[in-house]
Amino acid sequence: MKQKAVFYHAGCPVCVDAERQLAHALDPARYDVEVVHLGQARERLDEAERAGVRSVPALVLAGAPLHINFGAALQDLR
Repeated sequence: MKQKAVFYHAGCPVCVDAERQLAHALDPARYDVEVVHLGQARERLDEAERAGVRSVPALVLAGAPLHINFGAALQDLR
């Protein structure tokens, strides 16, 4: 069974680079990766916050957030 992974980002160059290097590098046979652009899907900001995301880009895998680099604070996207 595939694990769900959610990659949250805001579309900035740091985020796009992290998506290209990390989110797309996950084995598709093992992970079902969803990419969420929080600049375009602001209705999902609360979801990201509940998952423990504090800044983007971030990858939530197995229920734990991994903050990859600092592109923008989640609060700045509100």
